Amino acid sequence: METRKGEARADERPLRLHVGCGRSPIAGWTNLDIQALPGVDVVVDCARSLPFHDAEAVFAEHFLEHLRLDEGLAFLERAHRALGANGWLRLSTPNLDWVLASQYPDWAHGEQRALNAVALNRAFHGWGHQFAWNAEALELALRATGFEAIRRAAFGESELPFFRGIERHETYPDLPGVPHVLIYEARKGAAQPELLARVRETVRSELLAHLEPLPTEMATGDD
Repeated sequence: METRKGEARADERPLRLHVGCGRSPIAGWTNLDIQALPGVDVVVDCARSLPFHDAEAVFAEHFLEHLRLDEGLAFLERAHRALGANGWLRLSTPNLDWVLASQYPDWAHGEQRALNAVALNRAFHGWGHQFAWNAEALELALRATGFEAIRRAAFGESELPFFRGIERHETYPDLPGVPHVLIYEARKGAAQPELLARVRETVRSELLAHLEPLPTEMATGDD
């Protein structure tokens, strides 16, 4: 981890972590990225480490889909550990249900169906994507990693003032009842080791065991 010179956080300011900020830092937040881009406060690989504690908030926009499923769980563990008591996480990720409905509709036939197959696989593999989440999978992952008060949120909107208007990612048209992106907020709660162990075993047996090359080990939140 490298702190950019002249960009250290003032001690009296609440610690709010913006994970994977890229070229879209947020004023008043500690902006984290693997690259030393303009506006980045701390250079760190957030997929492997989140060396903070007592944070008021963690925000990760379109970050989770770039991690393998076990790595995503490990990131959520680290976010939980980085937060202080009653700290909040807000994250967004593409909605698998929207991807299926928009990129692979039932009505398509012939050549259009072939093009839809390409579009669907682009959503899964393009832009460095590793895993596509639906609401049920994400809610289970949040519960397993110790989050509570889990709730959906709309783009740019929140009951918490520090989460309002902070999304930076481009948007796409929603479908009726199917948003293109999942935005969730969740509060740090008690660890759930038994549930997390069950979820990890499912990830290992149903996904990791079938990847080539086989992962040498499952990612965990233990740094």
